[in-house]
Amino acid sequence: MAISAGAASRGERGDSQTLAYGADGLQAVDYWAGRTRDAPLVVFVHGGGWSRGDKRMMDGSDKLAHWRAQGYAVASVNYRLVPEATVEQEAEDVAAAVAFLKGHAGTLGFDPERIVLIGHSAGAHLVALVGTDPAYLRGVGLGFADIDGVVPLDGAAYNVQQQLDEGPRIMGRMYRQAFGGDAARQQRLSPTAQSAAPNAVEFLILHVQRPDGIKQSEALGAALRQAGTRAEVRGFPGTGLSGHAEINRRMGDPDYPATPVLDGFLARVFG
Repeated sequence: MAISAGAASRGERGDSQTLAYGADGLQAVDYWAGRTRDAPLVVFVHGGGWSRGDKRMMDGSDKLAHWRAQGYAVASVNYRLVPEATVEQEAEDVAAAVAFLKGHAGTLGFDPERIVLIGHSAGAHLVALVGTDPAYLRGVGLGFADIDGVVPLDGAAYNVQQQLDEGPRIMGRMYRQAFGGDAARQQRLSPTAQSAAPNAVEFLILHVQRPDGIKQSEALGAALRQAGTRAEVRGFPGTGLSGHAEINRRMGDPDYPATPVLDGFLARVFG
C-alpha cells in the first residue's frame, strides 16, 4: 500500500510500521516502538555500497531483537541509491529521516531528545558524514544537539580519496561510481576531512580486522578527538568481507564481543 509522506500504517512484518519521509519510494523507514512511550530511539542505516541494500535487512536480526529487549525504539532507514541519486542526496535522506521521526515522536511514542545514529559499511560512512558536516542536519532544521551519538560499524570511506588510492582494487569501481573523480567533491564527502568542530557530541567507531577499515577508523577517531569531540575506536575479530558482514549480522548476539561494547555506549549516552 502506498504511504504518503508523514503518514504511517501497520506493516506486514510483525509489529513494525512503515513510514514515508519523502515522495520517493525509497524515502521510507520501518519503525518498531519501544517498551515505553519515552523510549530512546536507535536509527539504523543499512550498507550496500551506496547502490543497493534495504531497510528490511533489519527484519529478524539479532540487532532488532536485542535493542528492543533493551526497551529501545528502533528505526531502519531506506534512502535513495546510486546511480539514480548521489551520495550527497543519500546523506540528505538520512538527515530527513531523523527529522521526520523526531517531528512525529509524540505520535510514534519515543523520546525525541534521545536519538543515536548507527550505520554499517556505506551506512557507516553516511552516519559519520551526517555527524561531521553540519549542512545535512541544518538542511532539515536540526543540529548536532539533536543527535546523542553516532556509531559507524566497519566503514572504510571516511577518507574517500585515500580509500580510492589505497583500498582494495576489487572495490575501486564501487567507490568511483559513488564518489566520482573530483578531488574536491571527495573531500567534501569524507567525514575525516569534515571533522573539525562542530560535530555530533560523541562517536563510537567499531571495526573488524580489515587493514583499510582499521586505518580509516583510527584516522577518523583521531581527527574527531583533535577537534575536541569524544570518540572511541574499538576493533574486533574478523577479517575480509566475512568479518565485515559479521559485525552487522551478529551485532546484538550476546556472544559477539562488540555487542556489550555497543550496549554500554547506548546505556551511557541515553542516560
